Amino acid sequence: MAELLHELIYDAATRAPDDDALVFQGQVLSYSELGSQVEAAACQLLDLGLSRGERVAVYLEKRIETVAAIFGASRAGGVFVPINPILKAEQVAFIMKDCNVRILVTSNDRLALLSSVLKDCHDLHSIILVGKGEASLQGIEVVSMNASGGSSKKPHPVINADMAAILYTSGSTGKPKGVVLSHHNMMTGARSVSQYLENNREDRILSVLPLSFDYGLSQLTTAFCVGAVSVLMNYLLPRDIVKAVEKENITGLAAVPPLWIQLAQLEWKGHLRYFTNSGGAMPKATLDALRERLPGAKPYLMYGLTEAFRSTYLPPEEVERRPDSIGKAIPGAEILVLREDGSPCVPGEPGELVHRGGLVSMGYWNDPQKTAERFKPLPNREGGLVIPEMAVFSGDTVRLDEEGFLYFIGRRDEMIKTSGYRVSPTEVEEVIYSSEMVGEAVALGLPHAVLGQEIVVIATPSKEGALDVELLLAQCRNRLPAYMVPSRIHVRQGSLPRNPNGKIDRKSLAIELAGDQYSP
Repeated sequence: MAELLHELIYDAATRAPDDDALVFQGQVLSYSELGSQVEAAACQLLDLGLSRGERVAVYLEKRIETVAAIFGASRAGGVFVPINPILKAEQVAFIMKDCNVRILVTSNDRLALLSSVLKDCHDLHSIILVGKGEASLQGIEVVSMNASGGSSKKPHPVINADMAAILYTSGSTGKPKGVVLSHHNMMTGARSVSQYLENNREDRILSVLPLSFDYGLSQLTTAFCVGAVSVLMNYLLPRDIVKAVEKENITGLAAVPPLWIQLAQLEWKGHLRYFTNSGGAMPKATLDALRERLPGAKPYLMYGLTEAFRSTYLPPEEVERRPDSIGKAIPGAEILVLREDGSPCVPGEPGELVHRGGLVSMGYWNDPQKTAERFKPLPNREGGLVIPEMAVFSGDTVRLDEEGFLYFIGRRDEMIKTSGYRVSPTEVEEVIYSSEMVGEAVALGLPHAVLGQEIVVIATPSKEGALDVELLLAQCRNRLPAYMVPSRIHVRQGSLPRNPNGKIDRKSLAIELAGDQYSP
């Protein structure tokens, strides 16, 4: 059985070498062919002097070479660092300096964007270029990517407890943090998710999320875990996704709420077997619209955090009964709801979601202080020998019901404190969405001299036309207690800004509103 991440591909190639593994823009690679490309990438990294555990940054859009580089770094005994292709030069440089990247895999056009910042990346000694074009940089070896060929150097010895990847968070609360994942973390996640999604060799999974996002990378690992097909896509418009689902006979699709909101407004064809949501609560109106448009597809509502990859899922058969639940622990994880003193909460009592098990990551790269804040020991609760075990404290507030199902209340840094109450933005947004008057919406807390914080909503009109703010506020007054009713609703045209993982960028919107509030 595979123990290391790259072995997923090699094992699938051993079982069924001619089965399709990867599809990109009409190009199809079998598992045997993909394994050969991964091996070639690993050999090239070793020839460039990659040492055990050194970091390889991959700054590319989704394409076959991106996958080969990621898994090739794993095969060589290095650590891959996928960088979101929408990031700008300064952001890329921050990540590369933060984790001491030694080799960068990118394209010629992207390299040109980085020309002004690479001089600050002192640990970088080699660049592998994908696609057409050549480049020359003083003090840095630049080579073209090899699709074949071997090396006289053997891959570095690695065990499943070793680092496999560093995934950088989107930085919604400051500079992005590098979450360190072991091979064991990633293998446990792939097996757990593919188990409850019932993935199999017949699945064709559309990869639309960034591979720098743990949820996006999961589309590859779950596919390879069972020998399914991963179809890579760099979409421009939501309608492109709908077309790809039909054209590529897609059976599984993952997205985040802002994208689902747009997709729910479109007409679908094809035969999706399932769709998944994570990265925030899916509005019930969106879920209802998707279930109507995709009657044969099972919905999986999930909750995760990069520090532990995935924590919970709601089985499709429970969606009708409790559509606002994030479900129960995924296979291989235990989810606790704890008070501030570490004692367990009773059903209905809000507490912090704490995750223990094999998915808990190794911590934050080069940041022991932040690691100590989030990753804390849990004593053995079974008696006998007490062995401290690291768990991740999410900072998210949830509650359990009498049957053990979890409900998300809010993130600690997003909770709004108004009139002495703690208000979850999600609860306000759910009412806003249920009006069917908005396309997208976000509730924020802004400083207020009397209330502490006032609730302000930013919303875009639904496709039907203009947004009647007074009517929307009236619906809020009818459905929410007075302290939860927004004091203002700002109407925007178009889409709300996104962070690099496709989620609505609450921080930038809050900063913008606060600036408007205090500007003369």
